[in-house]
Amino acid sequence: MLTLKLINEETERVIRGLEKKHFQGAAEAIAAVQATDKKRREAQQQLDNLLAESKKKAAEIGALMKQGLRDQAEQAKAAVADLKEKAKDLEAAMDAAQHQLTEQLCQIPNIPYDEVPEGIAAEDNVVVKSNLKECDGTDTVGNWTVNPQLSTDVAPLPHWELAKKYNLIDFDLGVKITGAGFPVYIGKGAQLQRALINFFLAEANKAGYTEIMPPTVVNAASGYGTGQLPDKEGQMYHAEVDDFYLIPTAEVPVTNIYRDVILDERDLPIKNCAYTQCFRREAGSYGKDVRGLNRLHEFSKIEIVRIDTPEHSRESHKEMLAHVEGLLQKLELPYRILRLCGGDQSFTSAICYDFEVYSEAQKRWLEVSSVSNFDTYQANRLKCRYRRAADKKTELCHTLNGSALALPRIVAALLENNQTEAGIRIPAALQPYTGFALID
Repeated sequence: MLTLKLINEETERVIRGLEKKHFQGAAEAIAAVQATDKKRREAQQQLDNLLAESKKKAAEIGALMKQGLRDQAEQAKAAVADLKEKAKDLEAAMDAAQHQLTEQLCQIPNIPYDEVPEGIAAEDNVVVKSNLKECDGTDTVGNWTVNPQLSTDVAPLPHWELAKKYNLIDFDLGVKITGAGFPVYIGKGAQLQRALINFFLAEANKAGYTEIMPPTVVNAASGYGTGQLPDKEGQMYHAEVDDFYLIPTAEVPVTNIYRDVILDERDLPIKNCAYTQCFRREAGSYGKDVRGLNRLHEFSKIEIVRIDTPEHSRESHKEMLAHVEGLLQKLELPYRILRLCGGDQSFTSAICYDFEVYSEAQKRWLEVSSVSNFDTYQANRLKCRYRRAADKKTELCHTLNGSALALPRIVAALLENNQTEAGIRIPAALQPYTGFALID
């Protein structure tokens, strides 16, 4: 969440940033936070004064007793007791104000960096790079395909037909076992999944990321720490009896490793990666755009997470973007990179880039990764700090994460973009992990 220091010292910048994210009632929300903070601070000041007076009165009691002034000592005791009762009321008022303040701050999103473009929705995102051609911001694909062996005479099959043709994924069996959005991977389909997981983890290891194997179920404090809770859109699976949540991404458990921790500046940046299953209700998703692997309730993903200093976090972000781009290049997939506009950014991010791969059969772009810098927003919730080497003062860290990569749409693009008359070609970089070069 936003810090009170930022809100109080740079109020106008905060309001402008919230308006760029199209947060309704930005000025009113910030004014409400400041009013509650003022109430809390006034209660704190009154409490401090009262406690000081109570301490002074208590000190007088012993002196009065020594002088034999018993009646006056009893009066002083009564006064101290009265002050303690008033202190309880002030403490309750201060706690109530603090609780209200926290609730208000939790409803306010992060503010975007200056370089985040204006815009309301995905149509306003800016294409900053593509491996298809020189990018001019109006990227088009036409009939281009990553695989020159793909016949131009026959329309390529969508991945759900390829999955059925080669017995790779059974969507109907997933419906039988669980429901829609929970596919069953079979044979070379399952091997391809495992190969991609191992490939992405191996590449992350080469890039200096320490692998973590975290739980896929977290408590409410963890969901709150990274901003998934409060769950405004109802996307989290909730195990109500135990008050646990199935993770929507490994970002949640991995980043929460550093909740309530003070790190040493010399140990930053911390670089972690994790493979997990991810679970999202995807409430409200329907239609052709969610067919097959396009949008699932359970899927595999490798996440990269960094904890860094404010001074270095932008460089970390660039390195993460380069890492994800390198993966797509090794998989020989057509891709583009977009800088998200203010209105299309997540609640918690300060800046975010999306990676999309082209679906040859569906003739559209599929998002496969979001790489975000959250500035201090998550760290403030997590109380994740570092101790500066120069002066030993503690400061909030910056947190960053990105998909490297999410598997379902990568699998869809690999199948659709690598169709040949002989079968589906496996990119060379992936063949050591699959153990086969062709799905036939």
